[in-house]
Amino acid sequence: MNMGNEPNYGFFAMLDRMQYIARWGLMRNSKTENIKEHSFDVAVIAQCLALMYNRNNNNEGSLQVDPYKVACLGLYHDCTEILTGDLPTPIKYRNKEITRAYKEVESEAARTLVNLLPEELSDEYLSLLDPQFKGEEGAVTKRLVKAADKIAAYIKCIREESSGNKEFLSAKETLRESITALDVPEADEFMRIYVPAFGYNLDQLNGNG
Repeated sequence: MNMGNEPNYGFFAMLDRMQYIARWGLMRNSKTENIKEHSFDVAVIAQCLALMYNRNNNNEGSLQVDPYKVACLGLYHDCTEILTGDLPTPIKYRNKEITRAYKEVESEAARTLVNLLPEELSDEYLSLLDPQFKGEEGAVTKRLVKAADKIAAYIKCIREESSGNKEFLSAKETLRESITALDVPEADEFMRIYVPAFGYNLDQLNGNG
């Protein structure tokens, strides 16, 4: 409740509504996943990929990325879907015209959301909601976040498969191929050394299996 005369801003209350936007709308889910949950997964994976990238490119003069910035971009990457909804991937990327139009809708949604902030913060948040990936660092950051997004989706498929749901088997295979096609060594490493554990039970995770 606003007890004084200060203005109210709805930005963070709108972000809280990410929990109501379900992913995988065309699929039968054993457990519905919302974009708020997915965004956390993408953020933690993206940060790890950034740390791996910096370790793999630690020669003098090599580009280093900010792992915390990469994580933050992962955390905010789907926020515009509060307004646009989650458009299924087969539709979103059906052709260049649809993809271009949807990107414009996303950019407009980002501007709508930052208008719910004080003016002095709007530009900072617009750079998270509608990032402009410029230069070599921008290109690397974009690839890492994209890889994290796909890995998080792949893990969702593992969860569904573990619950006995065969609906996601085809999506799992397609995502595996798309992750490999990204040609991001850090993504391949993450898939190799971290993803298999998502199929473990609790005893196995604790080393008792």
